[in-house]
Amino acid sequence: MAMMEPPETITVEAAVVGCDGGGGALGHPLVYLNLGADGCVDCPYCGRRYVLKEGVKPGSH
Repeated sequence: MAMMEPPETITVEAAVVGCDGGGGALGHPLVYLNLGADGCVDCPYCGRRYVLKEGVKPGSH
């Protein structure tokens, strides 16, 4: 079975991100997600994928 592609991929510069699904009536509760050692995480509600920007190290801010 093939893996599904995430609906949206967002490049970030922090190891912790907040996702609300885009807000409004189509959003979901705000959740904070920790990017793992591989530098990415998928939101369990909406499937958005957050990827750490190339060259940025987690915790470097």
